[in-house]
Amino acid sequence: MLYAIEDVMQTAPVIPVLVVDDIGHARETAEALVEGGLKVLEVTLRTDDALEAIKRMNLVPGAIVGAGTVTNPDQMKAALDAGSEFIVSPGLTKPLGEAAVKSGIPFLPGTANAGDIMRGLDLGLTHFKFFPATAAGGIPALKALAAPFGQCKFCPTGGISAETAPEWLAHDFVYCVGGSWVAPSGASPEQISQLAREAATL
Repeated sequence: MLYAIEDVMQTAPVIPVLVVDDIGHARETAEALVEGGLKVLEVTLRTDDALEAIKRMNLVPGAIVGAGTVTNPDQMKAALDAGSEFIVSPGLTKPLGEAAVKSGIPFLPGTANAGDIMRGLDLGLTHFKFFPATAAGGIPALKALAAPFGQCKFCPTGGISAETAPEWLAHDFVYCVGGSWVAPSGASPEQISQLAREAATL
């Protein structure tokens, strides 16, 4: 099923950002997150097992699985071939943006400044990841950036925690946040489900 990126962003307040080091736990991690109320899962293409993890997580009922850290059209194609239902990138280039728009896939490109957002608007995009959120100036920076672009909505990602997420989510231009804290390395499925439940109620 093809969603609009707005639907993906509004499914839950937190999108888990997953770095899969152990493919054997991919499916149970996805099951634990979905059980806890976080259905949208971003698997970063930072490990050799990422594409296989996307395939396995796609088997979990209710999961909406996408690929993150997509930096070029070839990676995007590989992610789509693996079954990704949305694409997230750390930044926005013309080749990747044009390929994503042409494919029709829900696309959340990374932005950190006004030029990035204007490039996205030129491609017809209005939903963006703000990355790296904390290092790029935090909430004051995003408030200043969002002001001239009232039509845009954001998913801040990078350095956000369970403690700081509510501060970000309090702003109308923030639809959700991305976070890795909901599935820490070495956590059991029960722990992940509990963290997901807490995140889903933010």
